[in-house]
Amino acid sequence: MSTILAAAVNVEIGNFLAALIQVYTILIIAYILSQLFFGFGGRVPYNRAFSAVLGFLEQVVAPYLNIFRRFIPPLGPIDISPIVGILLLQIVGGILVRIVRGY
Repeated sequence: MSTILAAAVNVEIGNFLAALIQVYTILIIAYILSQLFFGFGGRVPYNRAFSAVLGFLEQVVAPYLNIFRRFIPPLGPIDISPIVGILLLQIVGGILVRIVRGY
């Protein structure tokens, strides 16, 4: 019985890890979209809630993307570090989830 319970716990931990990876990927995409909006000259009147969301995205996503920005030079106005970051997150995350789940 304990083997079945341990397997079930591993699957649940793997599911939780997979969900965290998906949430972080969504945060990266939201950060990219917000940067594109402001990059194309979009302006939003001051709104405390909107500023808080943008600040949160900056604090959560920028440190991860800065790792890749150190190694990948910008291609003019195009920053491909989010693409590399998402790909690496999905690949490494998928491997970790499979290891935790046990298959």
